[in-house]
Amino acid sequence: MLPDASTGKLLIFTAPSGAGKTTIVRHLLRQFPDLAFSVSATNRPRRPGEEHGVAYYFLSTEDFQEKIRQGEFVEYEEVYPGRYYGTLRSELERLWSQGKTIVFDIEVKGATNLKRLYPHGSTAVFVNPPSPEILFQRLRDRSTESEADLHARIVRAAEELTYLHTFDRVLTNDDLPTALAEAERIVREVLGA
Repeated sequence: MLPDASTGKLLIFTAPSGAGKTTIVRHLLRQFPDLAFSVSATNRPRRPGEEHGVAYYFLSTEDFQEKIRQGEFVEYEEVYPGRYYGTLRSELERLWSQGKTIVFDIEVKGATNLKRLYPHGSTAVFVNPPSPEILFQRLRDRSTESEADLHARIVRAAEELTYLHTFDRVLTNDDLPTALAEAERIVREVLGA
């Protein structure tokens, strides 16, 4: 049974890794008090400075798989071999009980699943990089992962770019101030402000 979305809205931001969706979502959360961030669950290791329950709900692989078996996820995806990400049902219930519009910073297949599960009351925004080459360079410049992991991210990003026109809105992030202003316009439309 899915949490009932009739009392709240979903604002789903998705993009390939490195396109700038997290920067945009953080900006929007600072600007609009009616928004609340949906913290995803993952079994990937924490990076320096990440807090459990803030960046992600960090779970062991065994705990993640048990929550899958128990039906505790609204959606989940094995994004990379052995690396799971998902949205906990309890997270949606918690945020809707506060009367908030829920904002997601989520990978493309998860966003597709959320949009399918909640076709009414959800707006899905694809954050598009200026070009695939710029996106791949941003991923390289992060220097946060091994060459093998970087290669896997680039392959996945190329695939995710093919989903561009399956979402409600496309927001090209080639100039950050312009992208932030456009994102604010989208939020005002969703909130009816």
